[in-house]
Amino acid sequence: MPPPADIVKVAIEWPGAYPKLMEIDQKKPLSAIIKEVCDGWSLANHEYFALQHADSSNFYITEKNRNEIKNGTILRLTTSPAQNAQQLHERIQSSSMDAKLEALKDLASLSRDVTFAQEFINLDGISLLTQMVESGTERYQKLQKIMKPCFGDMLSFTLTAFVELMDHGIVSWDTFSVAFIKKIASFVNKSGMDISILQRSLAILESMVLNSHDLYQKVAQEITIGQLIPHLQGTDQEIQTYTIAVINALFLKAPDERRQEMANILAQKQLRSIILTHVIRAQRAINNEMAHQLYVLQVLTFNLLEDRMMTKMDPQDQAQRDIIFELRRIAFDAESEPNNSSGSMEKRKSMYTRDYKKLGFINHVNPAMDFTQTPPGMLALDNMLYFAKHHQDSYIRIVLENSSREDKHECPFGRSSIELTKMLCEILKVGELPSETCNDFHPMFFTHDRSFEEFFCICIQLLNKTWKEMRATSEDFNKVMQVVKEQVMRALTTKPSSLDQFKCKLQNLSYTEILKIRQSERMNQEDFQSRPILELKEKIQPEILELIKQQRLNRLVEGTCFRKLNCRRRQDKFWYCRLSPNHKVLHYGDLEESPQGEVPHDSLQDKLPVADIKAVVTGKDCPHMKEKGALKQNKEVLELAFSILYDSNCQLNFIAPDKHEWQMLDTWTRPRTSGPSCKNRAKSGN
Repeated sequence: MPPPADIVKVAIEWPGAYPKLMEIDQKKPLSAIIKEVCDGWSLANHEYFALQHADSSNFYITEKNRNEIKNGTILRLTTSPAQNAQQLHERIQSSSMDAKLEALKDLASLSRDVTFAQEFINLDGISLLTQMVESGTERYQKLQKIMKPCFGDMLSFTLTAFVELMDHGIVSWDTFSVAFIKKIASFVNKSGMDISILQRSLAILESMVLNSHDLYQKVAQEITIGQLIPHLQGTDQEIQTYTIAVINALFLKAPDERRQEMANILAQKQLRSIILTHVIRAQRAINNEMAHQLYVLQVLTFNLLEDRMMTKMDPQDQAQRDIIFELRRIAFDAESEPNNSSGSMEKRKSMYTRDYKKLGFINHVNPAMDFTQTPPGMLALDNMLYFAKHHQDSYIRIVLENSSREDKHECPFGRSSIELTKMLCEILKVGELPSETCNDFHPMFFTHDRSFEEFFCICIQLLNKTWKEMRATSEDFNKVMQVVKEQVMRALTTKPSSLDQFKCKLQNLSYTEILKIRQSERMNQEDFQSRPILELKEKIQPEILELIKQQRLNRLVEGTCFRKLNCRRRQDKFWYCRLSPNHKVLHYGDLEESPQGEVPHDSLQDKLPVADIKAVVTGKDCPHMKEKGALKQNKEVLELAFSILYDSNCQLNFIAPDKHEWQMLDTWTRPRTSGPSCKNRAKSGN
C-alpha cells in the first residue's frame, strides 16, 4: 500500500550526530516538525532552529516552499534565519579583521536565500553594508598597503552580499545616498581595481540606472563614457560584458533629447571601433551574455533612427526641399540650368518635373509628398542623400541607367528607396525595445560608423541588380521587393563579419539562385505530398511516431543547462534540468558555472515526480508573466514563456531563448515537439 501523499521520507543532519531518517507530515506546522527534530537530539529552544536543504544551495525550508520537499531529500537542522541574521549582523561589525572577513564571506553566501535576506534586511542590514562601503573603506585605507588581499576580499564580499540582497527586490533602489553612488562609481573609475570589486560595482551601477530614474541622473553625473572605455580594452570578457551593460543601461534610460547627444559622445570616444577590436575580433569566443549585450547596443543604436523614420516631410520646409534639389543636382549636374528669368519659369518647372520622373518619384510635380508617409518618413530621404554623396558614381549610374529605359521597365529609384528603407527598418526592428533573451547581433554593423546607411547603399544596388535580372516592369514592383527581402534575410543569417562580406553573400544570391532555392524547397514539399509518399507515410506513421517519442525522451534524459534570468539584470547563474532514465522524475538544481557535458541526475538537488505535474501553461497564463516586472512587458518574452504546475501553488517557470527552442520544449503539452531549453526558473516561495 503506497504511503499517504502528505508523508515524505527524509534524512536530517546535525553536526556531530548521526543523520536521522524520519517521516514528515506535511499537514503539521513546520514549527512542530522542527520541535520534534530538536527533541530527538535533546536540543532546547527549538524556535532558534530551522531546516534547510543540505545541498549547495543551503536554502531554508519555509511554510511557503515546504511542498518542494520530496522523498529522499536530505535536510539539515541549523540556526534559524532570524538568529543567523542577528549573529552575522554583529559579526560583520567585529573589530577583528579576520572575524569580519569570515563573517562577510558567510553573508555573501547566505544572502542568496530570500528567507535569510528578509531577516537581515529587517535588521537594517542594507544600511549597514552601505555605511561600510561609504566609510569603512576609508577606515581601512591605511591598512591597504600591508593588507591589500584582505581588504580586497572584504570589499568584494561586502559588494557581493549587497548585490544578492538587492536582487530579491525587497528594498527599493531609490533609498541610496549620493555618497554611496560616488563610492561605487569611484571603484569603476579607479584604475587597477580588483576584478571582483570592479565586476560587482559595474553590476550595481547597471541595476541603479535600470531601476530608478533619480539614480540614473546621479550615476550619469559620476560615470562618463571615457571612464568606461578602458575596461573594454582589457582582456577580461566578463568585465567587458558588464561595462557594455552599463553603457546600454545609460543609453536605454536617457531622455529622448539626450540619446543622440550620448550617441555622439560614443562616436567621439570611438566605442564602436574599440568593441570591434577588443571584443568582436578578439581571439576568443563570444559568450551568450556578451552576445546579448552587443545585440542590445545594436538595437539601441538603430533605434536612434526612429525619430527620422517617424518624421513626415514638410512640403513647405525649404531646407528639406533643398535635399531633393541636391539629389537632382548630383544626378543631372551636366545639364545646363535655364536663366533665372520670369520667361523661363515654365521651362524650369517642366525640366524639374522631367528630372523628378527620372529620379523615380511617384509625385513628379512635388516629390516632397512622397515622404509624408511614416514609416519611413525622412529616413528614406536621408538614405538617398547619403547614397548620392558617398557613392556618387553608383548613384548616377543607377539613375541614368533607369532613365534611359522604357517607362515600364525602369526601376524607380525614389520609390524603391522609400520602400527599401521601410523594409530594412522592419528587418532590424527599428523602434522596438530589445528582447530580454535575444543574442542576435551582427558583427558587420560594428564595422562602420554609418552602418545603416551603408547597409542601405548595398541593398539599393542589389535591388537595381535584381530588377534587371527579373526583367521587371512597374507591375512587378512588389515581387521584386519580396525577392530582395529574401536575399537580404538569407545573407544576414550567415552573420557576415563585414559589410564587404555581406556584399559578397548577396552576389552569390542572384535572382537565379533564389529561384533554384525556391524550386528545391518546393520540390521537397511536393515530393512529400505525392500519393505514393502519403501512402507510405500512413503505413509507417506508427513506427515513426514511436521513434520520435523515444528521441524526445532521450533528449529529456540528456537534459540541458539553463541560464537564470532576472527581470532587473541578466546574471551568469545556471541550473540544470533532466528527466530520470526511468522517465518518472525530473531532476533539477543550481550550478556554479555552465557544465561541460551532461550533469549526473544524482548530483541535482531537486526532484519533481512526473506524476505530480498537474498542468502546463504558456504565455500570459504563466505565473511569472503575471508578476510585476520588465519581463511581462516584452511581447517576445511572453510568447516564449511556459510553466510546469505541480502540487498546490508550486511551479517551475521557463523562458525559451527563441521560438525554435520553444517549439522543442513544447513537448510537455504536444507530442509533436521536443525537449526543453529555457533561461529562467522560479518556484513559488523563492
